[in-house]
Amino acid sequence: MNIKLSKQILAVLLSCLLVQFTAQAGSNGATGQSNEQSPTPAAKPSAQELRQLVAPIALYPDALVAQVLAASTYPTQIVEAERWMQSHSDLKGDKLGKEVDKQNWDPSVKALAQFPSVLENMDKNLSWTSSLGEAYVNQPQDVTDAVQTLRQEARKAGHLNDNEQEKVTTQDKTIIIEPANPQVVYVPAYDPWLVYGAPIVAYPGWYPVPGIFWGGVGLSFGIGFGIGFFGGFGWGWGHWGYDWHGRRAFFDHHEFVSHSRDFGHEGFHHGDFGHGNFGHGGSDHGGGFHGSSGFHGGSGFHGQSGMHSGGFSGFDHGGNTRGFSSRGQSSFGGGSHGGGFHGGGGSHGGGGGRHR
Repeated sequence: MNIKLSKQILAVLLSCLLVQFTAQAGSNGATGQSNEQSPTPAAKPSAQELRQLVAPIALYPDALVAQVLAASTYPTQIVEAERWMQSHSDLKGDKLGKEVDKQNWDPSVKALAQFPSVLENMDKNLSWTSSLGEAYVNQPQDVTDAVQTLRQEARKAGHLNDNEQEKVTTQDKTIIIEPANPQVVYVPAYDPWLVYGAPIVAYPGWYPVPGIFWGGVGLSFGIGFGIGFFGGFGWGWGHWGYDWHGRRAFFDHHEFVSHSRDFGHEGFHHGDFGHGNFGHGGSDHGGGFHGSSGFHGGSGFHGQSGMHSGGFSGFDHGGNTRGFSSRGQSSFGGGSHGGGFHGGGGSHGGGGGRHR
């Protein structure tokens, strides 16, 4: 009898152990499955952060805004192009255009060879450039809206008016900026953190590049860029535009499609438009430019720190917090390339023009 009872107890214990083991295995399996789930996507930049990103370019002529936003999706090529320009500073005009045309860059990057100070700025502030590119890839409509919002603010502040350098018009509440002379493009120099009225916190580590930064509260115009030398190339000024209604940059009358792999994607397509690739010459340069997006805490080249989502604080070049009172007074040193834009000594377009 005792032996029989012992066997029954042993059978019950074994059954209990089997049930417990099965339950643990199921629990571990569920945990493992949970761990394999894709991580939560990083938060997209807020409207305020997007305005901070587009502030340095929002007052550029429309076609140049299109070129900059398109080229910002190719930060690796921006670096290559700037290095190339530095080593070919003797080239000017048509000779420069012919040599640029031979390079294996996206048309948007080639187009920036027309505006050396703009290209230099995108290279010097590469963390900002890559963050701008990623924002445009993921939120083209929001980026477009941010540009128009800041243009409205600049106009309210009296800093965006018609003048001898550019024509400012309004169509259905959309502000359009075009060169006053179709053959000459002026890139306005301004302080992007002060020109819109209420101060905007500077992008972390922002470096004020000569030629596009002017230490005042309005706009300054220096030397204009003649675009005739580049008119015969497929990436020149006349090939670019901005569709404010569709909220997208245009290249050759089609929506610009980026095929950059700098952000770890196979290619970027903005919005829900199905135009495909219209002659873009984008290429993959090695491993590309990874992990530099400012809003996700990464750090870019030149030791510039990234922008944490929701974290706003102004920094000088050494990473120290600074106030708005000192802005516009910094000495930026260095010089722009030959044939570049020299801001600060030209005519001032703020407050003296007329609204249309």
